[in-house]
Amino acid sequence: MAYASIDGAGVRFGSSRGTFAALKRRFADYRRYRQTLNELEALSDRDLNDIQLSRFSIKEVAWKSVYGE
Repeated sequence: MAYASIDGAGVRFGSSRGTFAALKRRFADYRRYRQTLNELEALSDRDLNDIQLSRFSIKEVAWKSVYGE
């Protein structure tokens, strides 16, 4: 199935299959982020200290591990 979208630069054509694949990938990345975040938040303060991580930086570490930014 194909689609067309109109934006300021004109008409763009694409396929819904590519759009669905991108959406599926983004959802999978978000699930990995949430899983990583939950696992790090479940660690005790002592465990976090052993891996030199503070509770304040858990979200940043989880984000970078999935999205690499």
